[in-house]
Amino acid sequence: MAEADWSHYRALEAVLSEGSLSAAARALGLTQPTVGRQIAELERRLGVVLFTRSPQGLHPTDVARDLRPHAQAMAAAAGALARAASGGAGEARGTVRITASEIVGAEVLPPILARLARAHPGIVIEQVLSNQAEDLLRGAADIAVRMVAPSQEALTARKIGVVRLGLYAHRSYLAHRPAPQSLEEMAGHAIVGFDHETPFLRELLRRLPVSREQFTYRADSDLAQLAAIRAGVGIGFIQHAIARRDPGLVELLAGQLPFELGIWVAMHEDLRASRRMRLTFDALAEGLAGYLAPPP
Repeated sequence: MAEADWSHYRALEAVLSEGSLSAAARALGLTQPTVGRQIAELERRLGVVLFTRSPQGLHPTDVARDLRPHAQAMAAAAGALARAASGGAGEARGTVRITASEIVGAEVLPPILARLARAHPGIVIEQVLSNQAEDLLRGAADIAVRMVAPSQEALTARKIGVVRLGLYAHRSYLAHRPAPQSLEEMAGHAIVGFDHETPFLRELLRRLPVSREQFTYRADSDLAQLAAIRAGVGIGFIQHAIARRDPGLVELLAGQLPFELGIWVAMHEDLRASRRMRLTFDALAEGLAGYLAPPP
């Protein structure tokens, strides 16, 4: 078995992610024949079949699926290498990759990152919005903003505080439906919620007198849920600090359904030697603390 090049595994991951040679070629900035040759060469060197071909397209074999996490780890390591080489340890320049949940990354971090950019224009930010916890130890990201306590060893983590949420509806929704005055009255309302079960959903259903089947709008995307509530689709949970920005949002059942989540900033302890990492970590911690501070 001959050793394959990294480019071959990169092509494999791209085809698995994109679903076709042409889409993988676009994602990699290559031509379709080039990607096809890389897949064929990887199959030759490994002595296995990675894809079966049919009129409907490419179908990954079990071997290809087994190789995927290893290819993803290689991609993460390659990205971490490129970021490490983008600036010296003592310099305030270079690339920093941040991972955060959809809602935090899109609604909370932009002004914090804008202040960081003004103070240190040499720092380049890559942002990954995902509700899945990216593996910092494998280099999938440099710094994470998480709503659950980091459990991996070798991480430097700081708890910033507690994010408080409440039930909200837009005034356009309440113009057609009277606001519920009790938890029991929630059963007659349009509820914005999750599609697939999560720990948050299990806790939510434990407190609310509704079931998943009563969610009239379901989406696993936090941003989609927020957009639906703002559009008047129904009632749902929003962070108080986000809801305060929109005068059209009205809190319902204030104090009757307290819900809160912790928030942490974490990074691999080996990155503390990098000045740009420390600056970014501290900027996130300071900015999130300001975000969580009660209104004057």
